[in-house]
Amino acid sequence: MNKLSTEERAKVVACLVEGNSIRATSRITGVARNTVNKLLVDLGTACSNYQAETLRNLKCGRIQCDEIWSFVGAKEKNTRAAKKAEGWGDIWTWIALDADTKLVPCWFIGERHAGAAYHFMHDLKARLANRVQITTDGHRAYLYAVEDAASEDLWCDARGRGSALQPRNLHGNQARSN
Repeated sequence: MNKLSTEERAKVVACLVEGNSIRATSRITGVARNTVNKLLVDLGTACSNYQAETLRNLKCGRIQCDEIWSFVGAKEKNTRAAKKAEGWGDIWTWIALDADTKLVPCWFIGERHAGAAYHFMHDLKARLANRVQITTDGHRAYLYAVEDAASEDLWCDARGRGSALQPRNLHGNQARSN
C-alpha cells in the first residue's frame, strides 16, 4: 500500500483549501480521487478532534446562533424513501458565532428540530466559561434548548447567579414562532 508523503498531503490540502473540487485536486496533484477523499475525511476528523479539545472555557460575550440549510444528494421533496434511509435529503448546519471575535465555538450537523437544538446548546454551554448573550433567529426549538441548558446552573454570571431567560431576552426582541 502506498502512502502519501507529508509534502504530497500538503499539496492536496492546499488545493482543497483554495476551493478546488476533489476531481480537480486529483488532476492537479496526480493523487487518486479515493485517496483525496480519504485524506479529506482524516483531515476533517483531526480538525474536529482539535476543536473539541481546544475550544473550552471560552470567554465569549455575545453569541449568534443560526441554522444553514443544505441537502445531501437531493432536496427532501425529491428524495425517495430508499435514498432517505441512506441519509439523502435536507440537512441543517447549526452554528454558533462569537459576534466580537468571529470565532465559531461549536457547530452541529443534523435536522432542524428540538433534539438537534438541545444537543447544539448543550455543546455550546460546555465550551463557555461565562454567561453570554445569545441571539437567534427565533426558531422555537431554541427556546426550550437554551432554557434547558441554562437550568443546569452552568450559565451564570460572575457572582454565580443563574440566568433567568425569558423569550424576549433570547432574541433581543419579542419571541417569534417558526
